[in-house]
Parts: sequence; structure tokens; C-alpha cells
Amino acid sequence: MTTRLEGALRAGLQRITAAPLGRYQSAVVRIGFAMTWLLFLLREFPHRQELYGPDGPWSWDLAQQLIADNHAFTALMWSDGRAWFECVYVLAVLSAVLLMLGWHSRAMSVLFMVGVLSLQNRSIFVGDGGDNVIHLMSIYLVFTRCGQVWSLDARRAARARAARKSPAGPVTRDRGGIVLWWVAGLALAALTFTGEVRGGWLAFFWMLWAAQGVWGYVDRRARTGELRLLCDVVANIVHNAALLVIMVEACLIYATAGWYKIQGSRWQDGTAVYYPLHLDYFSPWPALGDLLSAFGPMVLLVTYATVVVQVAFPFTVFNRRMKNVLLVFMMLEHAVIAVVLGLPFFSLAMIAADAVFLPTSFLLRLGGWVARARGRVFTGPTGAEVPGPRVAQDDEPLAAQTPAART
Repeated sequence: MTTRLEGALRAGLQRITAAPLGRYQSAVVRIGFAMTWLLFLLREFPHRQELYGPDGPWSWDLAQQLIADNHAFTALMWSDGRAWFECVYVLAVLSAVLLMLGWHSRAMSVLFMVGVLSLQNRSIFVGDGGDNVIHLMSIYLVFTRCGQVWSLDARRAARARAARKSPAGPVTRDRGGIVLWWVAGLALAALTFTGEVRGGWLAFFWMLWAAQGVWGYVDRRARTGELRLLCDVVANIVHNAALLVIMVEACLIYATAGWYKIQGSRWQDGTAVYYPLHLDYFSPWPALGDLLSAFGPMVLLVTYATVVVQVAFPFTVFNRRMKNVLLVFMMLEHAVIAVVLGLPFFSLAMIAADAVFLPTSFLLRLGGWVARARGRVFTGPTGAEVPGPRVAQDDEPLAAQTPAART
């Protein structure tokens, strides 16, 4: 019994240290949240000054008092000038685009987090619930290796591997990464000297900068050996832990939402879904809301099904079949909420969070469909069936690693 337990512990330790788990899931989460934040920023671009800038009802002085009390991070408190606000807003848009494409994902994930925190902490009363999810996930993404697949980083790494195998191949150097690292170091030095960032946030950014410098040195000078192995192990552990936190966070969101609903009288009598369909604030299509709420038993069924799914989902993540069924229902529910209640960015944020539970086999098929569609658009249809890539066991999300999940 002891030997079997030791073997299981050894196998589990080997699994979480040897490779980053859920590579495709983390890539979808990266793309989903970057796209959601980008679409929000672009939609609100004409109103940016009123939402987060100097023309907003939440003045710079009020925001400064709040930040001094809660010690939240926001670059918009470094200056109350209009030009500085425009620079931060453009930086948030640019970092979202580059993170979605996976260009230097480590650096872009940090800039993405800076953009999200800077804008959201500047005006804390702006948002529809999805902003809280983006707020948390932007921090978690910093610790993931979310650019290993479906990214420009992955393509550059594949070209570098091909060049190393070919004696006549060109030597590829990541000059962009080196420039980003030096620019980030100079910016941090300036912020440290001026005192704009203090305490834990300053130490956190310096830690990330130093870790990126060590990784860059190892990647260029010590591709093999104990130092590279140690860096890979640490990076894999941090990635897998962050991915687990993302999954736990999604489960907590649904669990708390479901249990709070159970305590409400409108959810208990099955009429809760009826009321938001008839609120002007949540009725972009009043006729559609009237149509959906006209049949009483359907309202009752949707109300109870919503509560059951949200409460049950955290208990089904270790059962692949049940988890996938509830996952489809929740994503469809969020899609309906986006259209019927006019909350597209909240729904996109929740769908992006749900994507961490998607099976790797489905994501690989989805990637194959996208690749074939892209090929038809840019090169024309060939008529040849593109075989799907083999599912790697290490790409399964953490919740699918238990024996119950593999049945």
C-alpha cells in the first residue's frame, strides 16, 4: 500500500513538473479574454473620456483618495493629463491585440494586466460583472505559459527548432524580446526613482522582470543542462498552479451564484427569469423578451435549470461526460444572455472562463476547422482532408487528469 501510494505521488509530481498541462485550454483563455477586453475598449472608444478619463463623474481626486486607501494599482493615477490617459488607453488596446496574437506572450500578459487594472481601478463603478472576471483572469494569465500553441511565439519557436536542426539554416534571434526587456527595465527604473509605484506592486514587477531576464539568458545560452531543466520545472509548476486557480475561480463563480439564487424567493418560485426580460435596462429587443416570457412553463424550466446547472457544475468537473454536457448548457446560456439581455462582454468573459474546461480533443478539432477555413480563404479550397493532430495526454486540463475523468 505504501509503495503504491509513493508511486502515485511520484507519478503525479512528474506530471505537474515535466510539462505545462492544458496548453490548448490556456491558449483559448488567452485569446478569449484578450479579444473580450479588446472589443470592449473599441466599442467604448468614443466614450472613453467619460468612462475612465478626465471627463468622468468619478473625478481624479476621488480616484486618488480611493487608491490611497485600497492600494490598488492604476497607471492613470500617475498623471491627470488627457495625453497620459490617451497613451494608457492605446497601450491597453495594443497589448490586448498582441496578447491575442501571442506575440511575446509573457511580456504582453504583463502589459495586458497593467492596462486592465489601470482602467478598471480608475473607475470602479463601470462594468457589468464581466469586468470582475477579466480583472482576475488578467492577473492569473501572467503566470501561465499561454503562448505555447496557437500563437506567434509558437510559430517563432518552431522556426527556431527547424533552424537548429538544419546546419545551413539561419540563426534566429529574438531581438524583439531583448528590446522589450530593456525597455521594461528602464521604465521600472524610472518608476522606482520617481516613486510612482511603491511597495508590493513595485517588488512584483521587478520580480517578473528579473524572471524574464533569467529565462531569456537560459533560452539563448543554456538550452540544455541542469539550469534549463530547473527553469522548465519552475515554469511548469507555476503554469499548472495558475491554471488550477483559473479553474477553481470559475467553479467558485458558478457555485456562489447558484447558492445565492437558491436563497431568493423569485428563484424558488420559478419566476426569476421573467423579470430581467422586462426591464428597460436589459431589454435591447423588447419583442424578443416578450416572446420568450410568454410561455410560463418555459420560464419555470429555464429558472430551475439555471440554478441546478450552476450549483452542480463544480461537482461534475471530474466526470468528463457530465462536465461537457453542463459546459455546453452554460455556454449556450451565456450566448442567450448576450443577445436577449444585451450583455455581450459579460457573456464573452464567462465563455472564455468556461473554455478552460473544454476537452483537448475538441479544441484540436476546432483548430483544424479554423486552419482549413483559413486555407480556403487565403489559398483557395484544395479538396483534401486535413488530418487532425494527435491528442497529447499532457494537454488535458487538470480536471481531466483523474481516473474518473478518463472514463
